[in-house]
Amino acid sequence: MSLLDEPPAEVTVDEALVRDLLADQAPHLASGPVTIIGNGWDNVVARIGAHHVARLPRRQVAVPLIEHEQRWLPVLAGRLPVLIPAPVVAGVASDRFPWPWTVTRWFPGRTAAQAPPADLDRLAETLAAFLSALHVDAPDDAPSNPVRGIHLAGRRELTAGWLDRLGASVPADLGAVWEQLCELPAWPGPPQWLHGDLHPDNLVVDDDGLVAVIDWGDLTAGDPATDLAIAWLLLPPGPRARLRAELAYDDQTWLRGMGWALSLGAALAAHSAQNPTYEALGRATLGGILDDLRTR
Repeated sequence: MSLLDEPPAEVTVDEALVRDLLADQAPHLASGPVTIIGNGWDNVVARIGAHHVARLPRRQVAVPLIEHEQRWLPVLAGRLPVLIPAPVVAGVASDRFPWPWTVTRWFPGRTAAQAPPADLDRLAETLAAFLSALHVDAPDDAPSNPVRGIHLAGRRELTAGWLDRLGASVPADLGAVWEQLCELPAWPGPPQWLHGDLHPDNLVVDDDGLVAVIDWGDLTAGDPATDLAIAWLLLPPGPRARLRAELAYDDQTWLRGMGWALSLGAALAAHSAQNPTYEALGRATLGGILDDLRTR
């Protein structure tokens, strides 16, 4: 989820390169069509035939994220109740491309961001099942992330700056709410596995609920409240209440989840001028937080 102007690519990834890499390291996939479908903050995404997709880093800083996915998604896939993009090909650096790259399954369906309201009403239970299965104690060598899974106070100045940038376009009391949330005690338990970037575009849904969770580049361990931000980023009040009832977290963990939602909502609202959908999502998230506080 890009919030600022995307940095320039450090390598050029095009369809011809993807075909060459497949011919060299995954020849069983090399005969199908290849189409670039995304050129994002960290990775270029290419559709391979009808059933696969490749992710290739476009910047050096994204390489550890691919390595984390290659190392840990096969471990997590076996115990999660939804599909995740565990690699079917773990590409390695070569003279054609300097970094690791990955091929995963393509998950058909629509993202939660594209889902009609009726789908969101059915999503709370399957989302809760996913979070319950994911949020378990992580091993000591789980990936670290300096901006996810941390105490909210670590995002104090950054988020306050986003709120200042929004100025009078958002309610003035959001700043005071943010300061109060930053004073909450830290997560008292051991670090839990986290997706780290749960938002509507990273959830694939169908008529029955959550089908797959994609884009695990921010995979890390820490405070599970980070992932609970999805309750405000995605769900209306009724399903949000059902999600909370399904998950065994105390009030302070949910308040920290609200803090994460406030931080991410402020970022989206402040930095998505070129993406009206994300800007609207950010503002709706902030409004949902204030509505919840007024009804407590």
